Amino acid sequence: MNRLESMSILVTVVDSGSLSAAARQLDVPLATVSRKVRELELHLKTRLLHRTTRQLSLTEAGSAYVASCRRILEEIGEAERAATGEYASPRGALSVTAPVVFGRLHVVPVIAEFLAHYPEIDISLVLTDRVVHLMDENADIAVRIGELPDSTLMATTVGSVRRVICASPEYLAKHGEPATPADLAKHECISFEVLASMRAWVFGSGKSEKSVPIRSRFAVNTAEAAIDAAVLGVGLVRVLSYQVANAVRDNALRIVLDQYESAPSPIHLVHKGQAPLPLKVRAFLNFVTPRLRARTSYEPSPIAPV
Repeated sequence: MNRLESMSILVTVVDSGSLSAAARQLDVPLATVSRKVRELELHLKTRLLHRTTRQLSLTEAGSAYVASCRRILEEIGEAERAATGEYASPRGALSVTAPVVFGRLHVVPVIAEFLAHYPEIDISLVLTDRVVHLMDENADIAVRIGELPDSTLMATTVGSVRRVICASPEYLAKHGEPATPADLAKHECISFEVLASMRAWVFGSGKSEKSVPIRSRFAVNTAEAAIDAAVLGVGLVRVLSYQVANAVRDNALRIVLDQYESAPSPIHLVHKGQAPLPLKVRAFLNFVTPRLRARTSYEPSPIAPV
């Protein structure tokens, strides 16, 4: 049994979601994929996959084994890239992930610049608002917003964002501008994300944190839709500053209660920090970091007591 080949096939099965999808992706017979996975299970004397007619999932042993397979295959890939000279000049493929709206507004333009400067590097960008685990999902670099948990990953701070409350000038002309968070009780609000945001918005941080009840007249499941509704005059919306930057600049929305905002949330570029650091990763970090800092820098407003 070629164990490395079987490991690679197993990882492809897990990533693609089924044996047949992996067979199509690898362009090999389904019977070959099934046999390779079964050979691994026989060699390890344990079941790696739960198989049903509708879905495929990892067993507890399979989950741990696949994580190890990814690390082993990545180390082999690093050795091959070093041997072929990737560490002599920036080249190869990079996998990058970022939040959806932030990625579209800020990461895509910076990557477009980067690709023009580095013609031998190809980038796969995944925009998603869930946390992508670099080790498990074979991603090289992630843009993350918010405080980071302790981990072995390396992080570089590239800026900060804050939550803001805003409404259209037409809405504010009709309903008035709230002077304090307590005034939100008299206003119509637009909520999204989680159930809690439909009932209250939180101001301040730490010991000064305070939850202020709101009346959610319109609830949606995406920030973009909430912002569109605010532009149409439906009510006040609370989102991240970069999500409404263009609308505020164009005077389609106006920020209110600015002095009551919570502390800014940091933006990080996160990578696995392997040594030696691939030149393509170093080139990306060196190029992108100052450009994202320029795009996300702002002077925080003084925070007033709630």
